[in-house]
Amino acid sequence: MRGTRGWLAGWLLIGIALPAAAQFERAPEPRPMAAPLATMATEEPAYRIDAARHIYLRYADRIHDGLLPPLLHAIAGVRTTIDAAGQVRRIEITREPAVAREVLPWIERMIRAAAPYPRPPAGLDEVVWNELWLIDRGGSFQLHTLSEGQQQVPAGDDTDEDDEDGDE
Repeated sequence: MRGTRGWLAGWLLIGIALPAAAQFERAPEPRPMAAPLATMATEEPAYRIDAARHIYLRYADRIHDGLLPPLLHAIAGVRTTIDAAGQVRRIEITREPAVAREVLPWIERMIRAAAPYPRPPAGLDEVVWNELWLIDRGGSFQLHTLSEGQQQVPAGDDTDEDDEDGDE
């Protein structure tokens, strides 16, 4: 009996995961823009706000409006190098999602398709933009830089015994 339940549970998980994975096979088309907005940043760390705004403008229909759900489909860290012309020179994954790795090529395709980005601040040949992508199961997302936050799990619904922050 135990083997049958495990087998059924496995198929149930596959049935839930496959629809979510399928939607990440193709990245959405970015909205057309005449030209990227000029950066207001004077140094590299401030550029991340302009880069995140650029992504939000290009993929406005995919931005999750309001607080993110308490359980996200994926969280990915991405380091993107933008050259002096606003083109993507390099994309590096700095934090892979624990399970939903299908979002990684999806994110990379969106970053590349959104080019050109605002040109880096004056005097810089390139800028490195570090960002956390927070993605829900429906394929909507927020970038940590501009995130509106995340809903809390209602009291009594937290089944995770280990608290990541060490608070009990």
